Amino acid sequence: MSSTDHLLDTTGLNCPLPVLKTKKKVKELAVGDVLTVIATDPASVIDFAHYCHVSGNILLSSDEENQVFTYKIEVVSR
Repeated sequence: MSSTDHLLDTTGLNCPLPVLKTKKKVKELAVGDVLTVIATDPASVIDFAHYCHVSGNILLSSDEENQVFTYKIEVVSR
């Protein structure tokens, strides 16, 4: 199965907007696609871990550099 990479920039947005925009974007993607989300909200670390756990999508990675958070999510469930 091949995947397609997508990018969603939520910088400057605070909880719950980064996750809400991610949920909306995931509905547009195909199973197997990978969504990279960029965020600046420190609470997003907890929010994205919880979102992936509840939604069934896979949090492939979670990184932080200079207060910018990057999440890679594999779409398993829309």
